[in-house]
Amino acid sequence: MSLIPRNFYLDDIFDEFSRVQRTNDMKCDIYEKDGNYNIELDIPGYDKSDIKIECDNNVLTITAEKNNENKEEDEDKKYIRRERVYGKVTRTFNFSDIDEDAIKAEFTNGILRVVVPKAEPVETKKVIEIN
Repeated sequence: MSLIPRNFYLDDIFDEFSRVQRTNDMKCDIYEKDGNYNIELDIPGYDKSDIKIECDNNVLTITAEKNNENKEEDEDKKYIRRERVYGKVTRTFNFSDIDEDAIKAEFTNGILRVVVPKAEPVETKKVIEIN
């Protein structure tokens, strides 16, 4: 039995070499309710002004970008561990039947909720007369 805990300081150093850093993560849940697609994304640490939502040809793109404004202050710091990531994260969703003009979004406590209404079905059936 080892008396040294698993998360001992030296273990953290070695973990840095073997761990794959995933910086482009926006975890989400997608569900249908009341004729809408609902997307809930976790975007902690960002402000509403850091987030941009665009929709073009039924492709919804959500981008969050955060810059490190304190670069001058960081120069005299000697970090032991730095896990918070600055930069841009993007998530794209493809739809086939949405009303792009009626999309709504709200951002509260690090959770972005996007309501994407389904478009009314368009009748594409054609009756062809026989001559």
